[in-house]
Amino acid sequence: MRILLVEDDVALAEAVQAHLRGKGFAVDPVGSLAQARAALPGVPWDAVLLDLHLPDGDGLALLPAVRHQYPRSLVIILTARDQVSDRIRGLDAGADDYLVKPFDPDELLARLRAAERRSSGGGSALVQVGGLEVDLGKLRVTRSGQAVPLTAKEWALLRVLASRLDRIHSKEALLEALYGFDDEVGSNTLEVFIYHLRRKLGAATIQTVRGLGYRLSSSV
Repeated sequence: MRILLVEDDVALAEAVQAHLRGKGFAVDPVGSLAQARAALPGVPWDAVLLDLHLPDGDGLALLPAVRHQYPRSLVIILTARDQVSDRIRGLDAGADDYLVKPFDPDELLARLRAAERRSSGGGSALVQVGGLEVDLGKLRVTRSGQAVPLTAKEWALLRVLASRLDRIHSKEALLEALYGFDDEVGSNTLEVFIYHLRRKLGAATIQTVRGLGYRLSSSV
């Protein structure tokens, strides 16, 4: 999941980014409406975390552009404003959810995971792939009943593949899900992660579709 974080509190933005990146999400932070508007056309954002009080205006002013370009993206408002009228105004403007600062990072994580499951067309957090069981909610994968340890990037890649089973994912789409704007990406980075996942999960689990990309096969 690729996330645009619009937050001018540097300490909070760094904390949210570190927490979500540690769970395998790609997060790009910006600190103003102008920076957010410039970033919107860059990649297909899966979610936008939006502060309301920004140095150059109200965060709600960004919502029409988000909804126009990415009508299915999740928008969660992050703000210190805890009045019911503010929440109603945000939801009426097109936001999907609302978190009042200070919030528990794990609560934000849970809401992102739930949205990810909904976008994949299913409500279950468990995905069965042959002898594999991928728990999208608990960030856990087992192979023949044995837990398989994954790095954050390996998990980020597997989560994208597992949330849309048998869909072919292009190399570009997978890299966008793995990396933010400031990350350096090597020419064979994706192939290295695919190699490590196949070694841990089984060579036939991830199929290469020549000229198109990769997919997680449900027939292994």
